[in-house]
Amino acid sequence: MENQRVFNFSAGPSMLPLEVLQRAGAEITNYQGSGMSVMEMSHRSKVFQKIFDDTQAKFRAALNIPEGYKVLFLQGGASTQFSAVPLNLIGTTGKADYAVTGNFSKLACKEAQKYGAISVAATSEDKNHTYIPAQEQLKLDPEAAYFYYCANNTIYGTEWQYVPETGAVPLVCDMSSNILSRPVDVSKYGVIFAGAQKNMAPAGLTVVIVKEELAGKELPYTPQMLGYKLMIDKDSMNNTPPCWCIYILGLVLDWLESQGGVAGMEKIKHGKAKLLYDAIDASRLFTCAVEPGSRSDMNVVFRTGDEALDAKFVAEATAAGFTNLKGHRNVGGMRASIYNAMPVEGVEKLVDFIQAFDKAN
Repeated sequence: MENQRVFNFSAGPSMLPLEVLQRAGAEITNYQGSGMSVMEMSHRSKVFQKIFDDTQAKFRAALNIPEGYKVLFLQGGASTQFSAVPLNLIGTTGKADYAVTGNFSKLACKEAQKYGAISVAATSEDKNHTYIPAQEQLKLDPEAAYFYYCANNTIYGTEWQYVPETGAVPLVCDMSSNILSRPVDVSKYGVIFAGAQKNMAPAGLTVVIVKEELAGKELPYTPQMLGYKLMIDKDSMNNTPPCWCIYILGLVLDWLESQGGVAGMEKIKHGKAKLLYDAIDASRLFTCAVEPGSRSDMNVVFRTGDEALDAKFVAEATAAGFTNLKGHRNVGGMRASIYNAMPVEGVEKLVDFIQAFDKAN
């Protein structure tokens, strides 16, 4: 496969649209007559400022972000927001609610405990995170400064199919692995954040959407680079932002618009997921442990129940041009991450391979 592109099912960093890579490649040494690459230009230059402003505007339009919210292009990955969220928000009451439905929400909950009284409002640990708790299972504290959840769980293959109702308590959501794959009513949230390396851009950029009225209440020992108010005031440029990643995000947003925008992408991604789940459910060898109403459209987990057979599947799939299908070490088996950039063709060919393997073994 040395000279061919593979179907990359990695959970992240993940594949980018081929059209985006080709456009970036054509501009890599001389961006639109500037005589330099975006990787070389000053973040204070007029050329890059236009890239920045255009990308921010396109992002706001893609998610229909209302007035009163700021979009920040930051660094540190989504994991840095595990600290930034409580540092900026918990000071109002000293308490927060967390839903623990996978590995990353568990890590975020643990980190938040350094800064205040954290309640686990819901957890799916009792069934190894194979389901999403229902609204009536949420134990909500009306005095919480915020309610935190992770919209899609990449390791366990679950996804929230509803927005939690929390009354006057602001919602905070990690949307790292499903942002731009479905419409979002941003007005229901206080903070949304996402690492870029799954649906938006290369690793290195973290996008944060902040309701402006929540900023400026950070704990007194909050590091300046983690303060939302400072980053809002500096328009994400208190230091050098991840320029190349912001540029690529702009190209991805152009590509997304050509696919019908977020609404169009929702139909495409749901169709891809249905193809894959239908093949798994109809097979003789493979099973998916996730409850049907909680299944992720982004990360499809499956297994045979035989570790040796799982390893054989992964090895033969890799040889056939389907890479990064091995499941996370926490759950084993296989995982096919079918983010926005995965073409329908890739899922169709994987389904063919699953069906052939099912018959041959």
